[in-house]
Parts: sequence; structure tokens; C-alpha cells
Amino acid sequence: MAAAASAIRFGGALVRRGRSAAVVSVNSTPTLGVLSGVLPTAQAPAPSPSVGGGLLLDLINSGSLGVGPAAALGATRTAVTKSRRRRDAKKKRKARLAELGIEQRPPSWHIPRDTPIVNALSKEERSRESREYDQKASSLMKEKIGQQAEVLRFDFTGLRMSDRVRKLFDLTNGSQKEVVKAQKKRGMELFQLREGDTGSSAVQVIALTTRIQQLQTHMAKHKKDKHSKRGMDALYVRRRKLLDYMERKDYDSYRRVVKTLGLIR
Repeated sequence: MAAAASAIRFGGALVRRGRSAAVVSVNSTPTLGVLSGVLPTAQAPAPSPSVGGGLLLDLINSGSLGVGPAAALGATRTAVTKSRRRRDAKKKRKARLAELGIEQRPPSWHIPRDTPIVNALSKEERSRESREYDQKASSLMKEKIGQQAEVLRFDFTGLRMSDRVRKLFDLTNGSQKEVVKAQKKRGMELFQLREGDTGSSAVQVIALTTRIQQLQTHMAKHKKDKHSKRGMDALYVRRRKLLDYMERKDYDSYRRVVKTLGLIR
């Protein structure tokens, strides 16, 4: 085959360049000659319904093409997932065991749906226990508050001084910052696990609540302070996470903190 030739020889016949399709005769048999890069792609003539279509269907149905009728005609199949296969296999296994008369025992963790729910304590008993616990916690808080010493300005608590000097260091003469600091300190002392405890969950909740109350007072006066509002929302989230942790790990302390601060949980 010559590359520079204006015509090529195909199966003993001469085919010229540039034609859209060429039906050549090789040994007196019509053949569709389509060569890539030489001739443009030609559309095959549609077979007649009486001859071509019937022959194609006969080949498909007989299996001579190697494909089934549905695949050859382009029919879609529904994909069966692994979960569905497992469910179907489980159903078949259960049906086979039922035919053989073999009893199927449920697993050890299975709880029937018709199992009645029985509470160990009635609602009245639980309410009574809750009230008794709240009374004990309240008496304990009152006792701790009574044991706290009077807080003076500049950490002068515990020093011996005359009444006239004590009035000078009273918190009524202090600034708002000093009052908030003293309230925070007194609240943290109520829930300390030891002397100087500042990291336990209950103490952190008290500190966060003091800061939140301070910001709430600020937001009541400055309603458009969006930056302080964002910081206060972050403190809400921190306090909620701490309370969730306490509820899981130390429910008694959690309940005492919630009751003392009057939080809605």
C-alpha cells in the first residue's frame, strides 16, 4: 500500500480517497469498506425488517453472539446490594430450618418487644428521695456559707482591726471589679475539694457562671455589643460541656451545682 497514492487497493479492488463510503466487490461479494484515516466513517445501511432484523433476532435467541437477549437488546438490570443478599440468605436459612423443624433460639442480647417495663421504684418514692437529697444538700450549703469569713477589700480578711478601719475595707466601698472578684472567690470556696482547688469541674462551673452573670449585666445596658455577645455564647458552651461531663462522671456534684446556681437543665 503506497502512502502517496491517490487510491488504495482493498481486497483486490481499487478504492479512491475522499469518498464517504465505498462498497467494493471482492470475489463478487458486497463488502462495506471503512478504513480509519483513509475514508470517513460511513453509516451502515439499515437492514430490512424482513431479512436483516429477523436474522439478528435469530442469532440473539440462539446464543450465537455470546450474550443473552436482555443484554443484547440493552435491557437494564436492578443491582442487588450486599445487604439485600445477606437478608435473602437469612430468610432462606430460616425457611429451611423451619421446614426441618429445628427451633431457632434468639441471641442472648435479644429483648422481646412485648416485655413489660417495670420500674424498681414508684414515682412517689423517687420524688420523696429527691426531696430528701435536696434538703441534705441545702443544709450542707448553708453550713458551708455560715463557716465562710467576711471578705474585705485588698485581701485583708482575717486581720485584727477596729470597726472604723473595717468599714473602710468593706466591700460596700469597693469597686464593681472588687465585688465580682469577692463573689467569685466565695462561690468557688463552696465547691472546693481541697484548699486552693481551682481546677475541679464544679469550681470551673462557678467561675464561668460568675463571668456569664457579669456579661449579662453588661449586655442589658449595651444591647448592640455583638463581640461581647459572641464571647458570652462561647462561655455558655463551655459551661454546658462541663455540666455534661459532671452529669456522666459525678452526678451528685452535678446535681448540687445545678440546684445551687438555679440552672435549668
